[in-house]
Amino acid sequence: MEIRPATLADLETVVEFNARLAQESEGVHLDKDRLRAGVAALLGDQSLGLYFIAESESGPAGQLALTYEWSDWRNGMFWWLQSVYVLPEFRRQGVLRALYGHVLELAKDRGVCGIRLYVEKENRTAQEAYRQLGMARAVFHMYEVDFVIDREH
Repeated sequence: MEIRPATLADLETVVEFNARLAQESEGVHLDKDRLRAGVAALLGDQSLGLYFIAESESGPAGQLALTYEWSDWRNGMFWWLQSVYVLPEFRRQGVLRALYGHVLELAKDRGVCGIRLYVEKENRTAQEAYRQLGMARAVFHMYEVDFVIDREH
């Protein structure tokens, strides 16, 4: 399994993986035009974040995105894992572990103060997967106002 940075050539793959992720994990259908624009923005501007692709012999098997959060308490940058997706036929074959391991090594090399992610509260499978990678549940609850995705319907 090769882990590589995503490029604009991966745009449609990342859009498709993100749409599948939203549907599978939260039952949300994303607006593909908005999603495509959002993915293109991130792929085109590394100050927003990075995508990584896990590439198998047959093509992309999974992805992971990083975004950034400055911590004044730590005088350092947190990397947030986002848009983590592995195709069903590649699950439980080490794809997530390879993506996470790649990011973990980069984070250590670059002096990142920590890695965070959020997981949908009912997604026990994902929670267990991250626990097995060595991540621990944070002490925070997340609150938001979302002006784009309406989860009430």
